[in-house]
Amino acid sequence: MRLGTLRAGASLKSSIGASLRVSILALALQGTAGAETTLLNASYDVTREFYQAYNEAFAAHWKAKTGEAITVNQAHTGSSKQARAVLDGLEADVVTMNQSTDIEILTERNLVSAEWRKLFPDNAAPYTSTILFLVRKGNPKGIKDWSDLVRNDVEVIIPNPKLSGNGRYSYIAAWGYALKQSGGDETKAREFVKKFLANVPVLDSGGRAATMTFAHRNIGDVLLTFENEIRGTLKELGDKFEVVVPSVSILAESPVAVVEPVADKHGTRKLAESYLNYLYSEKGQEIIAAHYFRPRSENVLKAHSDVFPDLNLFTIEEVAGGWKAALKVHFSEGGVFDQLYTKK
Repeated sequence: MRLGTLRAGASLKSSIGASLRVSILALALQGTAGAETTLLNASYDVTREFYQAYNEAFAAHWKAKTGEAITVNQAHTGSSKQARAVLDGLEADVVTMNQSTDIEILTERNLVSAEWRKLFPDNAAPYTSTILFLVRKGNPKGIKDWSDLVRNDVEVIIPNPKLSGNGRYSYIAAWGYALKQSGGDETKAREFVKKFLANVPVLDSGGRAATMTFAHRNIGDVLLTFENEIRGTLKELGDKFEVVVPSVSILAESPVAVVEPVADKHGTRKLAESYLNYLYSEKGQEIIAAHYFRPRSENVLKAHSDVFPDLNLFTIEEVAGGWKAALKVHFSEGGVFDQLYTKK
């Protein structure tokens, strides 16, 4: 029996329950695939549909190339929660995260090579994204840019930045906007982000949960999330929502790595490396674009220029000194986020 992915064809409405159970199910599935070789990809919250399609394409590619039938299982939750799950024993052969720190933390336990960025092209980040706004049809609150998110009449939905890479990107994007507007004045940036966070009524554990809160529980006036999640929601529920592209946002790179001790234990090192390398193939990049992630291939990106508008993006290095510094300054216990956020 072919196990396939842990979740096949579920809607946004049904996927949230799966995300809460997925790591446990993935562990159970890891040893029950019969004669087929299995691979487990531990990924972040909003990549389910993309990897479902990609896994099917890669399995067909691998079968044609080697004659070997394989099954790729998926595990999904917030990126940082997923990293902790791997640290706690989730036997993922590969990790596909949304920020580098969630791979760096695995290098500290020798689960991932310290040279992981050099093992695949583009610093081991085969696709990118950014944070855009999703508003209700007709944009009743007239939300156009970050400055509108601190108005008293606007409720903002983001995931918890302490748990979710999605939430961290949204928070740092707001911080970066405020820094640029104020000429680098951190006091003014703190004031802006404090008002921004005061408009957040609930902090979900991951990006998909935040989408559920906004799109299905009808909480909030604007959802901040990855471009691919917004485009996917519009595809499913386009009659209810529309996208707002802010004047500036953050570049979100999605890094990947082989969990080498696990892959060696399973005898899947070659398969795991091929799985990640295939992301850079023309077919892989086309699947990436079809699921609204920004491909690295200039040719594929150009072919989908109608989907991906030109954006004014800054990097985490520009506005927060990189992820290592951002984690320490903003997201550590008692850090800037804790100082500015007041739970409603």
